Amino acid sequence: MANVVAIVGRPNVGKSTLFNRLIEQRAAIMDDESGVTRDRHYGVAEWNGKTFTVVDTGGYVSGSDDVFEGAIRQQVKQALAEASVIVFMVDVRDGLTGLDKDFSHVLRELDKPVFIAANKADNAQLTHLTGEFYALGFEHIYPVSAVNGSGTGDLLDAITAALPEEAVPTHDDLPRIAILGRPNAGKSSFLNTLVGEERSIVTDVAGTTRDAIDTRYNLFGKDFILTDTAGIRKKSRVKDSLEFYSVLRALQALQNSDVCIIMIDATRGLESQDINIIHLADKYGKGMVLMVNKWDLVKKDTHTAEEMKKTFAARLGDLNYIPVVFASVLTRQRIFKAIEKAIEVYENRQRKIPTSKLNEVMLPAIEKNPPPATKGKYIKIKYVTQLPVVPPSFAFFCNLPQYVKAPYKRYLENQLRQNFKLEGVPVRIFLRKK
Repeated sequence: MANVVAIVGRPNVGKSTLFNRLIEQRAAIMDDESGVTRDRHYGVAEWNGKTFTVVDTGGYVSGSDDVFEGAIRQQVKQALAEASVIVFMVDVRDGLTGLDKDFSHVLRELDKPVFIAANKADNAQLTHLTGEFYALGFEHIYPVSAVNGSGTGDLLDAITAALPEEAVPTHDDLPRIAILGRPNAGKSSFLNTLVGEERSIVTDVAGTTRDAIDTRYNLFGKDFILTDTAGIRKKSRVKDSLEFYSVLRALQALQNSDVCIIMIDATRGLESQDINIIHLADKYGKGMVLMVNKWDLVKKDTHTAEEMKKTFAARLGDLNYIPVVFASVLTRQRIFKAIEKAIEVYENRQRKIPTSKLNEVMLPAIEKNPPPATKGKYIKIKYVTQLPVVPPSFAFFCNLPQYVKAPYKRYLENQLRQNFKLEGVPVRIFLRKK
């Protein structure tokens, strides 16, 4: 399974602040509204060459002491069961509290690496007060200030050192396609229709699928693994502990996949949570196909599909490289087209472009539209090669890589997409000193 770091603790110790610092500028996916950090719940962090999912459990531990105890045992504890490493936050200014002690008993039952982050240690005097937290029975205590970042580097060093090597999924040689989307978009019905059996439970109640389910499948002469997952919805809608647990499993299925079929409800269009899922898949370098289900329920004319594609492209911005398939699981309309497109995207994600071909195509495009001069200095890109990683990543060698800005990187990406088959996959651009 993919590595997960859970940040836990009683209310108001700074969990969300630390969470935002750990994920830096990498967007959390449970951000339903821009700038509202309280809605952020899952995010991607990277440190010492390791990428991992960070879970902020803050919203589940609030209110009175009784609510805290209930929430810990019913919700947070289940999330912790999925975590590889636990960050237990306490408040140096408040000192050791009864809630901290109660929480420590829960954590010791889990037999997981636990690091105490003694937050709000903003100066040397406060840092000296962290010693009392050894009474909680954990060996590793890190004085930190989530607000200004002091001490977080040492904490991250410890976290990444404790993260296990990621487990290799079964059938590792086969492409893995995860079916993702909001609850009740038709994911389980899609899988059942494909395999011709009731592989996943289907009801009209959103959130029936509680775990990720793998199915080996053969189509168009190719073997691959299909994974049905629980629906992912925004944090304020995640009410019970079982659903919280299943959302985390869906995110792990995403991390373990090669390609994500992201199901959109045609009657609702592309919603903020769909975009959040797309952003996370892009962060992890996954191939993507948007499958617009329930197309049979939409009143349409000859232009409806194209208009919807344009709407999607406008909302997705730089992520508008994802193919869209309009389908209906109920009428079986174009459901195999979605799988065919997912396999095509998988092949695009594995694509290796010869260096000679790359330079033959890209250097004239660069010469025709060179990078704009910066500070009176002209940037000359001399050579391009593909790096031996997935998703497709390209190194452009030039004299002044630090002056190549994001808009020109987008131009290079667009040229690569126009000239080579890279539909549905993120493309990484690196500028290097020649």
